[in-house]
Order: sequence, then C-alpha cells, then structure tokens
Amino acid sequence: MEYENKLVLAPMGTLPFRLLAADYGADITYGEEIIDHKLLKCERQINECINTTDFVEKGTGNVIFRTCHLERNQVVFQMGTSDAVRALTAAQMVCKDVAALDINMGCPKSFSVSGGMGAALLSKPELIHDILTTLKRNLDLPVTCKIRLLKLSQDTVELARRIEKTGVSAIAVHGRKVADRPRDPAKWSEIADIVAALSIPVIANGDVFEFEDFQRIKFATGASSIMVARGALWNASIFSSGNKVHWEDVKREYVRKSILWDNDIKSTKHTLKEMIMHYSSLGLPEGKAVIKSETLTDIARLYGEERYYQLVNGRR
Repeated sequence: MEYENKLVLAPMGTLPFRLLAADYGADITYGEEIIDHKLLKCERQINECINTTDFVEKGTGNVIFRTCHLERNQVVFQMGTSDAVRALTAAQMVCKDVAALDINMGCPKSFSVSGGMGAALLSKPELIHDILTTLKRNLDLPVTCKIRLLKLSQDTVELARRIEKTGVSAIAVHGRKVADRPRDPAKWSEIADIVAALSIPVIANGDVFEFEDFQRIKFATGASSIMVARGALWNASIFSSGNKVHWEDVKREYVRKSILWDNDIKSTKHTLKEMIMHYSSLGLPEGKAVIKSETLTDIARLYGEERYYQLVNGRR
C-alpha cells in the first residue's frame, strides 16, 4: 500500500459502495468503522454464492464485514478500539483479507467516545502508543490511524509526532475539532502544520465536494493524499477526473452493485437516503418508497431493476 498522491474514500462504505468509488477512480477505500468487540464475535466464512469473504456474527448470522478479491489491494479495515491486545486479536482475524489496517481516533459520536474509542483516544497518547506499536510489531501489513484536530494546533502537531514515532505508514487528519459540526469549515491550515512537522504521508480530509477540491486542499496543506467523505457519499463520481456523472446514474449503479453483492438492506437504504437528502427530499415519493423498502427486492422494483435482480439471483 502506497500513500503518495492517492484519492481516498473515507471510512463510510460497505462493499458495493467501496467498489463503486473504486470504479470512479478512488485509489484507496476505507471500510466503515467496525468495533473490535463486534469483530471478535464473528467467524470468517467464504461465501461461494457471491465469491466474497464474510465475517459473520455468531448467533445472529449478520454479516459484519464483507470483502472480495476485487478490492484486496486497496481496502482498508478501520477498527474502533480502546485496548491494544483486543485490537491485535481482532486485527489478526482480517489481516489476510485487507490491504491495510486503520485505527479510528477521530469519531466524536457518543457510542464511540463512551467506550474510550474514537476521539476519546486523542487525550490518551500513551494508549495510542500502546495500540499502534502492538499492531506494528505483530502485523505484516500497513497500520495507520485517523485523527481530528485538538483545540490547539501545536498540541495536534505534538500528538502527530508521537504517532509517527510508533512506525505507522501514514496518518489521516480530519480538519475539524471534536466540537465542530460538519457545517463548520475544515481548517486546512492546521492540517498544513502537521504536514510540515512529519516525514510520513499525511492524508488530508475535510471539505472536498468537487474533483477540483482535491488539488485545492493538496496545494493548501501539502498533504500526500486526499480523503473525501460526504462529497463521495453524495456522488461517488467525484473521484473521476472527467465530467461528474449525474447523481441519478450513480445512484442506479449503486443499486445494481448492492444487488450484485447482496448488500444489507439497512446499509443500502442509508446510502440511498443520504444521496436523496442532498439532491432532493425524503418527503417526496422516491424518498418515502426507500424508507418503506424492507428488502433488496423492494429496492430493485423501485428503481426498475427487477430484471437485473432476477438475472443475478438466477445465476446464484
């Protein structure tokens, strides 16, 4: 895994969306955060029906993480953790199936912070060191982490320097502080301070909504690579250097990929709702129909993909 001059999908997608982003030009695709406790309740299974590797929760049968050979060299498994030994045990379960491992140190949501994970780690540099060095020492794949800005820029720089000393391959920086909301502008200048202080690649994240923004943030921060979150969720063709594809066409391709890879209905609906909310409204007929959908069959019918659905399932 190389981290120079890469376009990166932020940790927000299941397999169909990651492959969609890759089709449009994403070089590295992060999976959505999975908590170590959750992974440890899973068993690894080869799904011969759709040619995937699934991590299935014992008891419920829920697929917690699904990947396939098409993304083997570009998918990053992002983990939520607050314990080095537990993180290593979980990482050893997936390390043969992914290109790299990332530790979430930036999520401000209560479920993450209350468990000592995500942004809660930002105030625990010793624990960060313990987790990252344990993983680096025992795993034969790149290890990275994703952080947010601290209240003072010099404190973020100092933390990033400490992280660099653990031997990680790269560090992703979301240009917002824990208290900031998505509508608050990302602080590109503070990412630049981190870039200037480190020798390892820095992946800049924040306020990338058009393809042209990749160069803008790269020029402003000096970062090695650029990560995009909401901009990709709204329209995955943001990664394409050509003309942006209309969101309706991107949405339809996402539906087809969700059918092809037998995606979880909740995940499929979540992604579709995010697209619809940005460009339209969930109060209109399409949005209401997505909300009411209970199966991929319902989604296929809604978007006129019944024949494709039947074709895919017939081949299985």
